Amino acid sequence: MISFKQKGDFSKLSKYLERMKNVVKTTSFDKYGAAGVKALSAATPVDTGKTAGSWSYEIIQKNQSVEIIWNNSNIQNGVPIAVILQYGHATKSGGWVQGRDYINPAIQPIFDQIAEEAWKEVTKT
Repeated sequence: MISFKQKGDFSKLSKYLERMKNVVKTTSFDKYGAAGVKALSAATPVDTGKTAGSWSYEIIQKNQSVEIIWNNSNIQNGVPIAVILQYGHATKSGGWVQGRDYINPAIQPIFDQIAEEAWKEVTKT
């Protein structure tokens, strides 16, 4: 026969989960949105500077989540220039221009900051 005994309650777990739930409410996402725009603008390959200067962000709050979306409004002939700089593109003459991964390295420190601040918030004592 196997038996289990449980002593105590779940008050610490409940407190922890409440803190996690409130992190979304207490964290200022505008500063991360602006920091992301600055990082992306600085990292964007520059020819005319139009793509680098076309970054923006929006914050979307849903039921239990918050999204930061970074956008680039430089679109030429229906083609988002930031995307083809990132992934590459074909040329009219049949050649290929290799993309350059500039978005991920630029934005990763922002993600790290968000995670660090959220972790500090939920582990407060």
